[in-house]
Amino acid sequence: MSQNTFERNLEKYADPEMYDHLYERYQKDLGLILKWANPDQKILELACGTGRLTIPMAQRGFQMIGVDLHEGMLARAKQKAEEQDVTIKFVHQDCTQLNIPVKSSLAFMTGNSFQHFLTNDAQDALLQSVRKHLVDGGIFIFDSRNPALNELSTVDEYQEKFLDKNGNQVIESHRDVYNHLTQILDCQTQRQVYRNNALIAEEQDGISLRYSFPQEMERLLDSNGFEIVQVYGDWDENELHAESVSMVYVCRVKRGSHV
Repeated sequence: MSQNTFERNLEKYADPEMYDHLYERYQKDLGLILKWANPDQKILELACGTGRLTIPMAQRGFQMIGVDLHEGMLARAKQKAEEQDVTIKFVHQDCTQLNIPVKSSLAFMTGNSFQHFLTNDAQDALLQSVRKHLVDGGIFIFDSRNPALNELSTVDEYQEKFLDKNGNQVIESHRDVYNHLTQILDCQTQRQVYRNNALIAEEQDGISLRYSFPQEMERLLDSNGFEIVQVYGDWDENELHAESVSMVYVCRVKRGSHV
């Protein structure tokens, strides 16, 4: 049975084209990943989505394998790769149960995807699965939001406005509820879509995100055969501090840790 509770947590990714509209231009994470990339070995991107990073890395000549659980996001990634004439192997698999005939020197997972693994068992299964697909000394890079207590009030309600891919006005009302016992933030969104000031659609979706604290992450990585090379407070490689928005981990498979 899958350890990955992410498979029941996919509502936010129902529209891959909208996902691209909102996030495709974000590439702050690319620079750090390129520093660790080896053009002579295959590289694994986990939770690759629509290929936001997989495709530009392939365009730079890297041998990329993109893995995701969401078939719609992968279909969009394949379409974009074909349009841009790059060769990428896209794999539909659960990251907690990877089964790819590759041992790489680098795997990465960005976009705070680590937070989709909601339980201790799921986190352990992910890290064990990744470790088995890395060589001794192989590097795993990932990020997770920093659980700053001032950001995790019990209930947070706020509104966002933006234009969707069709130029319609979107108003989203968010209600986030944090459970301090499970460390899970439950995010519910009510969405209204307007065209020429007329309401044309109402939608809702939700997502659950697990927060892990820095010392907890140190123990988690160590117990699953990784050592931390560096941890940053953002993708610009600034030092992690209490007010940092992110925790960006560069970790290495410990020598001899493979079973």
